[in-house]
Amino acid sequence: MLRLTWVQPEDLLGHELCQARQDGREPSAIAARWRAAGGADAPSRAGASPDRASRYLRRLAEDLLDELADLPSRLDEPTDLEAIRALCPEWPSYGCAPVGADRAVPRAPERQRPSCGQSCRWGGTGGRSGTLQAPVSVPTPAPTPRAYQAAWLGRAVGCLLGKPVEKLPLHAIRELAHATGNWPLNHYFTAHGVPAELLAAHPWNRRSAPTSLAENIDGMPEDDDLNYPLLNLLLLQRHTRDFTTADVAALWLDELPAGRTFTAERVAYRNLLTGIEPPHTARHRNPFREWIGALIRADAHGWTNPGDPAAAAEQAHRDATLTHTANGVYAAMFTATVIATAATGTHDVHACLRAGRTVIPPRSRLAQAIERAVGLAETHEDFETVVDELHRVHSPTHHWVHAVPNTALIAAALTHADGDFTGSVCRAVSGGWDTDSNGATAGSVAGLLAGDPDALPDRWTIPLKNRLATSVAGFDGTGFDALAHLTHLEATRS
Repeated sequence: MLRLTWVQPEDLLGHELCQARQDGREPSAIAARWRAAGGADAPSRAGASPDRASRYLRRLAEDLLDELADLPSRLDEPTDLEAIRALCPEWPSYGCAPVGADRAVPRAPERQRPSCGQSCRWGGTGGRSGTLQAPVSVPTPAPTPRAYQAAWLGRAVGCLLGKPVEKLPLHAIRELAHATGNWPLNHYFTAHGVPAELLAAHPWNRRSAPTSLAENIDGMPEDDDLNYPLLNLLLLQRHTRDFTTADVAALWLDELPAGRTFTAERVAYRNLLTGIEPPHTARHRNPFREWIGALIRADAHGWTNPGDPAAAAEQAHRDATLTHTANGVYAAMFTATVIATAATGTHDVHACLRAGRTVIPPRSRLAQAIERAVGLAETHEDFETVVDELHRVHSPTHHWVHAVPNTALIAAALTHADGDFTGSVCRAVSGGWDTDSNGATAGSVAGLLAGDPDALPDRWTIPLKNRLATSVAGFDGTGFDALAHLTHLEATRS
């Protein structure tokens, strides 16, 4: 019997009941009706329950999903871009257009950089605390292809590190790493030396272990965390940075296999096939609309808007609203803004994270979670203490793929590691939840900050063999150096 994940109405309803409680609606009456009819909770780890529901129960789930969508929320967390802007008092000014390699201007030291006549609130020159600074905005050369190569490699390394322990609980990740002397985490996971009883209790991710344990790595295996940046390269090549959300939808239907989508992306894809148009694709029977999917698509929007965080955030918004709402969209905007700031080459990780916070409504759940996470990372020397507190706060109420706790963990990892590459990816993965996605985003930021692939330790990059696998047509087997060149072309295209 085929039980397709992330689409059965009887499985979606349990997730929607949790989502409704999180986004300020009161679902208790609907939850009582569901349980009285024999409905089950959402599957705890995977995307499908093991048994087929009756026709009655499935129809009831569809009706209740629609009723839940109509419940009013007490929270002021808009998805509309203008409404988001109105809630962000430090929204960044538009930066100058990137300067291409053939027109690049040398960067002056921070204190001597000339003004281009625009005020910019997103900057800052280091330090972990304090209010946002307001240096002038200047023409920002796009990063070199070598810097983009470091970002692509960083994304791949972090993803690959997290793949074998995806879906495992936090204590299992720690025990598996301890068993091989790899704690604190400092290398790819291995099965060599792990006691059989421990592997029986906490088996590796079955799809990933054959390609992502240290002894098995042979290039970068396929993963949605790399597929989406590839798709966004295609998007920019075909539609430039002026693409619309409808352009994203059309590209997916043309180039993205449905079986390579998950959670919010799979629901939105299904909605497109039934004739529902964006942005309604993000809302219709989509309980995953605040999960991590839009965040993992955001890198290219930051890479191609160096020094222009406002443009990066808006570009990420147009992409994200195909599948996500509210905090799911904010997470993508935050990530794109952090990366756009890192791409200047003149700001440390703490300034980049502060920049990201300027595009999130400050009273939103995501803003509060990031604030707490960064504060914990600044306060505690031991990162395990930071992680334990984040799990204490978020794990009882949030799915392990939800954007709020995962974005908070990424921010904490980058802060605590002070932007160091190995420290960033290892902390992000060691914190659990969506390990491969968190490692990928932390690696992208830290790789870009490192500025050159030679700055990344060989133990991480050599096993990748400058090659990635993908089902995105035309990219299978492509090298990270070639991807960096293509990214540079889009960043410098006028």
